[in-house]
Order: sequence, then C-alpha cells, then structure tokens
Amino acid sequence: MKGTNFVKKNLLPLLILALISFFFGCQEESSLETSEPKTEKEAMIQIADEDSLLASFEPNYNEDGVMDIIGKVNTPIYPVRVGQKMRLVNRVLDINIQGDTAYGVLTKTFEGTLFILAKYDSTSTEPDTLIQKPFTSTITRNLVFIKIANTEFPKRNWVLAAVSLPEGGTNTPQSIDITKMTVFLPNGDTLVINSPNDYYLHRRWGFWWRWKNFPVVPGNSQLTIRVELTSAYEQDDFVTLTFGADARGLHRAKKRFVLVSSTFNGTGYDKVYEQSFQTHQYRGFFHAILNAMPGQVVLDDSAPVEQESWGVPYFVRP
Repeated sequence: MKGTNFVKKNLLPLLILALISFFFGCQEESSLETSEPKTEKEAMIQIADEDSLLASFEPNYNEDGVMDIIGKVNTPIYPVRVGQKMRLVNRVLDINIQGDTAYGVLTKTFEGTLFILAKYDSTSTEPDTLIQKPFTSTITRNLVFIKIANTEFPKRNWVLAAVSLPEGGTNTPQSIDITKMTVFLPNGDTLVINSPNDYYLHRRWGFWWRWKNFPVVPGNSQLTIRVELTSAYEQDDFVTLTFGADARGLHRAKKRFVLVSSTFNGTGYDKVYEQSFQTHQYRGFFHAILNAMPGQVVLDDSAPVEQESWGVPYFVRP
C-alpha cells in the first residue's frame, strides 16, 4: 500500500525524469550516428584531422602578426622584418586502398601574403612601409593507414600508421631548389632528408620497425639544421626557419639561416646554409618549417614571391 501511494505521489516527477532521460539519450545516439564516419575514406580523413603531429604544421607555416601599412612599388627596399600569413583554401586527401593498407596523398593549398616591413632609405633608423605580396602555395605529404579490424564502424577499423614529411611551395617557376636537409639532434642522432615526401615517420608503436622514429627532444635543447640548395642567383637567398608554435599559434619563433658556402656550378650556385634553434619547455608536437626564397623577393618590392618549403615534426618532452 505504501508503495502504491509513493508511485501515485511521484508519478509526474518520474514521468518527467523518464522523458528527459529518453530525450538526452536520443540526442547522444543521434550525435554518435552523425559523427561516426560512414565510409572508409571519411574515416581516414577524420583520423588524419585528429592527429596531433599533422595538426602542428599549419601554426608554424603561418607567420601571422605583421602590421598592415600601405607600401610603394618598383623600388629597392631594405627589409627589417619579413613574415607570411597563410590561409588554407583547399584540402584534398586522395586514398588508394590496397588490401589492408591504404595510401593517402594529403594536398593543401594556401593563399598567402608575404609581408615585408621595410625602409626605402638605407640610412633611416625606422621602417617606413609594409610591402604586401600575395602568392599561392601547395604543400603535400603522404599518409599510410593500416587496417586493424573489420567492424561496422569504419573509423575503428583503420589507424594512421605513418606520415611523410611535408614539402611544397609556390606554383610559379622556381629559381631556388632545396636539395638536402640535415637535422642534428641533441642526442647525437642525425636526420638526412633528400626528399621529404619519401621520408616516413611512424605514428603507431606497433609499426615502429617499418618506418623511422619521429624526433623526440628535451625541452630547452638545441637542434642544428643544415640546408643545401641550388639558387639561380649569386646573392644571398632569404632562407628562414619557423618553429615552436602550438595549435593556437603561441610560442612561435623565427630565425634566418646563415650562408656557409656558395659554389658556382656552371649554371647556378650550390649553397649551404646553417642555423641552430632551441626548443621551448612546452610538451607536444611541433614543426620546424624551412622556407627558402631568392633574395630579390624581399629586396625588390615588385619581385613576385618564389618559395620552396620543407618541414620536419618533432616532439618536445619535459
């Protein structure tokens, strides 16, 4: 009898609670249904989007933060500061599934603006203009996915097993060509890279033996990068390294490479540049991005942007 009275007194609250539970349960189920990829390609795109190593590229490729000032044209300039602002405008992941392995080519197209904070008078102590040069660049990297299950949920069936290093640049004819990058790690190891898209790093420990390890470096440690390139010009090229930016673009730093040697090869100049940089103390994946441009791109305010870019990810541990 007491049980019957309890039910009668609390019938309305119990019904409301049941309806609320049902409503939110349906919402959660609907959310799961809409977020779960329906095809293998959709699953691989989502897996790539969620990978922290891949995500660390763009914050370092973009060098946002230069003031907007109107500049002049067709005049030699004396650059004080140079940076680029990049906006991703297209992203395509082509997938080729071969049995239990899928090979992907990730292509990203960026619209960029090269900002050159400069002065027209070499004797001036302050910059007086900001040159803005629009350009388009395309960056590619290869991905390898391995099938690990056969469930009805495609995303649970595949893992990202390996990624190549990124490379690319402007779509205009190049008068500068990076041929080799050597990275000297704090522990004495050396990475020798001749073709970034053919240099693979593993993303799953179960496959570590098939590909190279991604660099893991202590916080506040020093790395040195040596760059070998061919340039059509005798003058110094503008070769820079951008590194350290997290997903929000914080802690970004930039350094210019120093020319070590230059040798005329009959048609152009074989050059070697070097630079060292220190990692910060923040844990996570980051990219060191190498951008190489002929010198006149930043010394002549009318010269179009020519740029080649390579990158290498690294993980900072405390």
